[in-house]
Formats: sequence, C-alpha cells, structure tokens
Amino acid sequence: MIVELLLLARVVTVAPHPDWNCNDPLAQQEMNYCAHQDYLAADAELNAQWSKTSAILKERDAQWMDGHGNVEDDKPGFFQTALDAQRAWIIFRDAHCRSEGYYARGGSLEPLLVSTCKTKLTKDRTQQLQFLIEQ
Repeated sequence: MIVELLLLARVVTVAPHPDWNCNDPLAQQEMNYCAHQDYLAADAELNAQWSKTSAILKERDAQWMDGHGNVEDDKPGFFQTALDAQRAWIIFRDAHCRSEGYYARGGSLEPLLVSTCKTKLTKDRTQQLQFLIEQ
C-alpha cells in the first residue's frame, strides 16, 4: 500500500497554471493537462499491479521446474508469456490511442483524446493483470 501511494505521489505535479482545476477543467489546454494526469495515475497503478503479477508468475514458474531447473514442458514460462503480452499490449495501446486521437489530428483536442484512450486501456489492462493472478 505504501509503495502504491509513493508511486501515485510521483505523478502528482503542479499544474502549469495556478488557476487550473482538474475537478472542473474549463479550457482545452487545462482539459488536456488533466486528462494526462489521469493517465499518469492509471499508469502508476498499472506498474504497481505489474510488480505484483510478475512476482507471482515467477513463483508459478518455479513450481513448474523439475529438480534440475528445467521446465516440465517446452512452453514458455508464465512470466515470459505475460512479459511478451505486456510488451505487445504497450505497442497496441500506443498505436490504437494515437489512431483515436487522429479524429482531431493536429487540433487542440487530439491530446485529450489520446490521454483519455490511454487511461481507459491502462485501467482495463490493470484489471487483466490482476485477473491473471486470481485464477
């Protein structure tokens, strides 16, 4: 819990303008900033969940090894499979959200669309990683 709070505290930054309020953003630049802050918080939660999930998957890998350090079958381990999926997911998330932003390509709304998309997909992925270890 303390680690999670520290991670979240790292993403809290001072708004570029003293009048900005992420509880009720009014101007587009303010909305863009606040949406990005939401994404940073979701990303911190994802990273905390990844740490928990990867540790448990590494333990599962150890359980599948025989006495000589060999895996009982020829499949990749739990952790390696999750790592491959996570790396692919990051590429997917970034490309997909970039394409969602193209609805307003070059406009002031584009960063808001990208950040909002990344926040949603990141929260979804955090739940997926949690589910992996609850099975």
